[in-house]
Amino acid sequence: MSKKETITVQGTEITVIQRNKNDYISLTDMAGYKDTLDARIVVSNWMSSRYTLEFLGVWEQVNNPDFNRMEFHTVKNADGRLVLTPKRWVELTNAIGIFSKSGRYGGGIFAHKDIAFEFGTWLSAEFKYYLIKEFQRLKEDEQQRLSLEWNLQRTLSKINYRIHTDAIKEQLIPATVTKDQALTVYASEADLLNVALFGKTAAQWRAENPENKGGNVRDYATLEQLVVLSNMESINALLIRQGLVQGERLIQLNTVAITQMKSLLDNQNLAKRLNK
Repeated sequence: MSKKETITVQGTEITVIQRNKNDYISLTDMAGYKDTLDARIVVSNWMSSRYTLEFLGVWEQVNNPDFNRMEFHTVKNADGRLVLTPKRWVELTNAIGIFSKSGRYGGGIFAHKDIAFEFGTWLSAEFKYYLIKEFQRLKEDEQQRLSLEWNLQRTLSKINYRIHTDAIKEQLIPATVTKDQALTVYASEADLLNVALFGKTAAQWRAENPENKGGNVRDYATLEQLVVLSNMESINALLIRQGLVQGERLIQLNTVAITQMKSLLDNQNLAKRLNK
């Protein structure tokens, strides 16, 4: 499937698509700048110029190993007025710089950006200038998006690696709550979540970690644990509305914590297998 984007040049919306990793610009849209009635005639008139034909021939010889040079010379040296259409040009020479795309929406005549810029020169020097500027802006925007996507993928990769190592070092999957814990009514809902995920209250964690004065079990949680904790807060609010007592909610929240952390680990292991 071709990637499709649009740019606006002097009030004219122009489609840009990618084909075989190359950018192709709609000559049909560009021709609308000069004649909105029949773009095909505008393009045909441009292609029928001897100078245009020479340019198209040079481009194909440089970029297309399957270009039919003999047929090109036959067309170029033909007597009389030259009348050339994109379809005829492709049929005769096996050209790849220009092609026609069918369809009511998104169809038309497309040309490689090098050729489209040349067509822009024929239309108007001013139009070509703004066409190049808008195309460059489009490419800069694409590079910024690709950079953001790359950084996101890198961050996710780091998180996935963290999940794997933490699972080994810290046993991320919470232990099942005991019957005594289920029967205990904790002083706050925050500690209810702490026990469900970390297996202990904030006070119990501080007692076990006296070196971390003023710290909290959540301050030392992994990013993945914090994500699960956020999910549990929403679920706990729903369970409260349903009228469940703390002991019942603790059991359900503990099950949620175990299930979600296992899911994270399973996804990490799958990603590692796929990347091998």
